[in-house]
Amino acid sequence: MGAIRQAYLPNYTYDDYCRWEGRWELIRGVPYAMTPAPTGKHQWISGKLFTQLDEELEDCEICHVSMPMDWKIDEHIVLQPDLFVACIEFKNQKYIDRAPMMVVEVLSPSTREKDLHLKFSIYESQGVKYYVIIDPEDDSWQVFQLSGRKYKKAKNPGHTFQFEFEASCKAEVDFTKIF
Repeated sequence: MGAIRQAYLPNYTYDDYCRWEGRWELIRGVPYAMTPAPTGKHQWISGKLFTQLDEELEDCEICHVSMPMDWKIDEHIVLQPDLFVACIEFKNQKYIDRAPMMVVEVLSPSTREKDLHLKFSIYESQGVKYYVIIDPEDDSWQVFQLSGRKYKKAKNPGHTFQFEFEASCKAEVDFTKIF
């Protein structure tokens, strides 16, 4: 028996996604459950990083940090990054529809491969300037920065990294403070 033809596979849209209970992502029409819930360490890391970014961007009028929120790329792709920085107003929005400047994914056993490969390629193709991957298993972090249309691993000159966003907004993150 050969491979299943794409035409026979389910293909869901944003309207379908809006009717589902629980947390999901939709990637190329395929639903991905966001369960089980993140571990305590995962939440701790996200919270610490959110706090640093929020404090660093306090004086910036257009760049804001957010915990998981829908990013609707199109009718067949809806993602929920663990954390993101977007230089648009989205406080009263149901979802964002423009690429964030920065996306952070804290790896979990259930999402590791998706975050490292599938979402990596989507973030890259959508023009997300920075993709930060944090691995709570070994307290490591990687920053990928868009160079042209491809990500290059940023050089880590120590424990801090300076992110530069729109309108001269900057945020320096000390990664030793999130573990």
